[in-house]
Amino acid sequence: MADKKWQEVGYPARLEERLPDDVVRCHLSPRNCRIRPGQHGFCMVRANRDGRLVSLNYGRSVHATEETIETEAVFHYEPGARILSMGNIGCMLNCDYCHNWKTSQARYVEDKDVYYYTPEQVVDIAKRHNISVISWTYNDPVVWHEFVVETAALAKEAGIVNLYKSAFFISEEAIDELIPVIDIFSVSIKSIDPKYYRKITKGWLEPVLDGTAKVYQAGKHVEVSTLMVTDLSDNEKTAHDIGAFVLDRLGPEVPTHYVRFHPDYKMTNTIRTPIDRLEAARRVGLDMGLRHVYLGNVYDTESTNTRCHSCGELQITRYGLNANILAVNEQGKCTKCGADANIKRIPGGVATQSTVAELPAAADLETATFDWYGDVRALHVQIRNDGTETQRIYHRRNRGTGGTPWTVLELQPKESYRFIAAKSSLDERGVAVAVPPTCTSSLHQVFDRAHFPTTEADSGSLNADVTPLPLFEARG
Repeated sequence: MADKKWQEVGYPARLEERLPDDVVRCHLSPRNCRIRPGQHGFCMVRANRDGRLVSLNYGRSVHATEETIETEAVFHYEPGARILSMGNIGCMLNCDYCHNWKTSQARYVEDKDVYYYTPEQVVDIAKRHNISVISWTYNDPVVWHEFVVETAALAKEAGIVNLYKSAFFISEEAIDELIPVIDIFSVSIKSIDPKYYRKITKGWLEPVLDGTAKVYQAGKHVEVSTLMVTDLSDNEKTAHDIGAFVLDRLGPEVPTHYVRFHPDYKMTNTIRTPIDRLEAARRVGLDMGLRHVYLGNVYDTESTNTRCHSCGELQITRYGLNANILAVNEQGKCTKCGADANIKRIPGGVATQSTVAELPAAADLETATFDWYGDVRALHVQIRNDGTETQRIYHRRNRGTGGTPWTVLELQPKESYRFIAAKSSLDERGVAVAVPPTCTSSLHQVFDRAHFPTTEADSGSLNADVTPLPLFEARG
């Protein structure tokens, strides 16, 4: 068993109920775990120490990562916006197919994958790199409650938008603390079948539905996604039941995403969701009256684009995790007919990154390339500046007709930075990264959005189109 130094320091937890004999009850999730001294809750990151409830993952994180808002199954809030994704350790659920099991299940977390941040550092990273949205994501932000609430409040003061990507197995008391600081809720509803929830996720359905309705009624931007697991939930009944919930308790304008599954964790003896089943699910949602129904974790389909629900005008095109706004104005209206596109824009727009046509001739740069293959069409690039001076990093897309302009990234001394590069066009071959001698880089394959890779690309994969490394092995 690897060292667990990240668990050593506890932080005072919210939503604590003190009981006799130094027992505490945690009211963060619907489990309301009753925890004796020295014991942990279900999530394994909230514990009783000396009769008080503490968080063991405050400020403990996977590497902060710049991505696009589409990675979070959010298509109707400033499409194409760059986001700073923050994930942590632990989870209130234990889904058999978890795509982030290496960090969501605390027993498998290794110290080498843990980074330490303060709320001020997170906000500073976003500000320095001109990122307008912080996303609380990956394993699940519910178990990071104290850090999320405190950092999101600080970000809000700085004019930064907060996005909460979650399975939303959370208590009403906790939601009440989120509503003042979170702007966007992207909720992953696994199924509308109570038995499915109990068996597959180890949670239960009702609090998820009630919580989603609660944030919608509070006026927050809400989008809903469902992972369509092969031969388990990739059917028209699941699509219909999700659509019925959105129509009955939310509204027809709420974007609904049917998401492709890849085998992982305890569920590897299967295949990725067939595309035709996803397309059939989308048709069910549209026929029911949902205005905006999308497919997730797919390429080369019209089912990721946005059209005006009134006049049919093509408003946004998407390829993978990249978006191009064609016919939506700054007020979120259709530029052809004026109908509300149900798309929220960030006032003043979002900052773009600087580019150069060619690499500096005098620069001593080392270039690495990665070519897309199979279903691997996205990459996390992690770079560290080990020098004592600010350095410029360069990266670009390689296409069949040549390369695009180089995007410039400035890193402070000793700064480590991770960002996503996702295939953006049919003719794109891969990516190139150029770094100076004082910097080191590593590349990490991303199979699907919301999957945080912990293994470098050159380690390979058991099956490049199915399951990423590390491969789960049952342990005692």
